[in-house]
Amino acid sequence: MVPEAEVQDVLDELQRLRARVPLLTGALAASTDGLIVAQDTPGIEAEGVAALTAAALGVSIRMTDATGRGGFRELLIRGEDGYIATYAAGSSAVLTLLAEDRINVGRLHLEGRRAGARIGEVVDAAQDRADRPVPPPRPQQSRALPRRTTTPDAT
Repeated sequence: MVPEAEVQDVLDELQRLRARVPLLTGALAASTDGLIVAQDTPGIEAEGVAALTAAALGVSIRMTDATGRGGFRELLIRGEDGYIATYAAGSSAVLTLLAEDRINVGRLHLEGRRAGARIGEVVDAAQDRADRPVPPPRPQQSRALPRRTTTPDAT
């Protein structure tokens, strides 16, 4: 899981993205296995969208492999009332955006790709820190000062 400080960074990025692109109706970052990292999706069941994103991601990865198109980068779905766009966000997360039908798709891609890259950096860095083995504790050294010994004067 992503630590709370990084979750807040991801949520801040989602909120900045929604402020920059007013026709976005929702944004969520999830792990590639469908667990929510952060979400700003009013009126949408985020857990279900994250799970469906993971399923769509699995199919998309198989499609890019089968057709020799390289690693997954993004997926765009257009429905009658708008778009769902999913972008790679580092090695272990994805960004899914929900947008109104009148959005400029070029702007959606531009902003989505940028936000996905930033979110990917945050999530991957947190994952790298979590995967690093914890160094064993150092043995405590005695902090006592050496004892002074005196010898009687031999006069």
